[in-house]
Amino acid sequence: MINVTRPSMPDFEEYVKEISGIWENHWLTNMGPKHDEFAAKLKEYLNVDHVELMVNGHMAIEMTLQALNLQGEVITTPFTFASTTHAIVRNSLTPVFCDINSDDYTIDVSKIENLITDRTCAILPVHVYGNICDVEGIDRIAKRHGLKVVYDACHAFGETYKGVGVGNFGDASCFSFHATKVFNTIEGGAVVFKSARIGEELYSLKNFGIRGETEVTGVGANAKMNELCAAMGICNLRHNSEEVAKRKIIAKRYRERLSEISGIYLNCEQENVEYNYGYFPIRIDFKEFGESREEIHDRLLQNGIRARRYFYPLTNTFECFHKRYDVSETPVALHMSKQILTLPIYADLELEDVDRIIDIILSK
Repeated sequence: MINVTRPSMPDFEEYVKEISGIWENHWLTNMGPKHDEFAAKLKEYLNVDHVELMVNGHMAIEMTLQALNLQGEVITTPFTFASTTHAIVRNSLTPVFCDINSDDYTIDVSKIENLITDRTCAILPVHVYGNICDVEGIDRIAKRHGLKVVYDACHAFGETYKGVGVGNFGDASCFSFHATKVFNTIEGGAVVFKSARIGEELYSLKNFGIRGETEVTGVGANAKMNELCAAMGICNLRHNSEEVAKRKIIAKRYRERLSEISGIYLNCEQENVEYNYGYFPIRIDFKEFGESREEIHDRLLQNGIRARRYFYPLTNTFECFHKRYDVSETPVALHMSKQILTLPIYADLELEDVDRIIDIILSK
């Protein structure tokens, strides 16, 4: 079985060496030496001002919204993983869904201002498949209306835009280090931000509100990254550039063989973006290609290949929201959610397997 992704892992001996000190000091969690070492290395790697490690990417988003003390409406996109929308709702905020661009699948900046009301407090855009949002346009709108900007940057770890690390845009950016991501810590996440005050709030929120041995200044949760995950992060960070280079070769093969196929549209390649090649989405136009996304998905699965309908369904169609949102207000996102299929891509995927996947797609 070829899965849509497979976690990158260091050599076993390398990880054992990295965690050996944990067996000596018995420090397993609560911001230990590996936690602090990883945070420092991550800050340098991403070239950002501040980093706060989290237990996962979801809590990174949820606690960042809480740390900003927001109230009211947050403009976001339904073309994302459930976590993005749920983090808004779990903060007692109201998501207001903006449609996406048809070329790069990021939030359509031209539609944001029409959605702003006197209750709007923030914008939560999502970098998608490594494509970077129109950060300049979003910044202008946010400044004009006095809004906070928190980026869901889970698809954009390690990327740069015009030579600037992607985590430097907005008030904060949130990353996931889940096992399915380009870079993983087994499970984990991080928030990068500019204001030290946000860091103070995040530290308190992720540690029960505890600021000292006898000082509890707020009501917090438990969202700390443990030492074993931090150690995995230290190991994987050493090899991340190499892993991305391998993924780039795979993406190139997909492009070489699929770029001229009528009815199959490939992910755009934005100017000034250094990609991490975390995903390889294709968009399948039934009328042009002669088969639907579902037919290709099922044929791949029958041949032992798991592609993913991602993102599908849209978050504004989830049953848990009881039809509260009108999906017709985001028609581009709805259209794309029914056509996009992400193909397997990971560092160890053999090119012969890539060719087999392509052959199966084209064997209609």
